[in-house]
Amino acid sequence: MGRSDGPKLEGKLPKVIVFDLDFTLWDCWCDTHVTPPLKRRGQDINKVYDKHGETLSFYRDVPDILHKLHHSDVHVAAASRTHAPKVARQILSELLIPGSHRDDAKDPLKAKDGEKVVPAIRLFNSMEIYPGSKMEHFRQLNSKTGIPFEEMLFFDDESRNREVAKLGVTFIHVGHGGVTRQLFESGLEAWRKGLSDRRPE
Repeated sequence: MGRSDGPKLEGKLPKVIVFDLDFTLWDCWCDTHVTPPLKRRGQDINKVYDKHGETLSFYRDVPDILHKLHHSDVHVAAASRTHAPKVARQILSELLIPGSHRDDAKDPLKAKDGEKVVPAIRLFNSMEIYPGSKMEHFRQLNSKTGIPFEEMLFFDDESRNREVAKLGVTFIHVGHGGVTRQLFESGLEAWRKGLSDRRPE
């Protein structure tokens, strides 16, 4: 499987980039649309099957975005209010991302065709996955990382979660089709603009 160039990570980057999960990285609610256990089949990489054979995959551009971020200095986090945190983590553990991991020498993984792959969950530095307000998710991220809210960029499909902007987080609303390369790069530009606007004259 060939890789695209992925998103451009040129210029100043946020110290933390946070993704919601449902309808942001994949196209369902994992607490209502799938029934565990979830497993891959055969040589599938970006696809898992639930108990009834229903499938779930990352949106098209998500694997490249996560892979590119993993090889940057950005702290990658997940923030989800799902009522099925164990299912969410299982999905992230089963879905594989083509490409190398920074710790490949210690723990190499390969698909059946010999291509290197990484469980998606290993590309996240932090996870705040539990019911409740996204405000609490971000307060926890701030407390655990020590990174200011102004250095955080958040992608989420629910407009109500825009409330995190009150903390100083840059919020990007995700439309139908999830996080795309274009939306991701636009989010970076929005964060940079916000950072510039906040600087004193």
